[in-house]
Amino acid sequence: MKILRRIKNIIVLLLSLFFLVFGIDILVGSFKMANPLEFVMTLFAASFIILFCIVGILYVFFRFFPKKSDDGMDHADTE
Repeated sequence: MKILRRIKNIIVLLLSLFFLVFGIDILVGSFKMANPLEFVMTLFAASFIILFCIVGILYVFFRFFPKKSDDGMDHADTE
């Protein structure tokens, strides 16, 4: 079961990195547009894609490297 969780996290990380590169490409491409309305809409769309990718990367980071408390108990431990 633990291996499936790791595979899922690796897939989320790879998809997040792919869409991060895709979002940055869209962001750079938006600055080459002549129509101001298209520029604004593309800029906000690219920013939204990048925001979701950063959240996905942070999700994977905190899943792979959970912070233990000083007493060694997880939040799931009840005592």
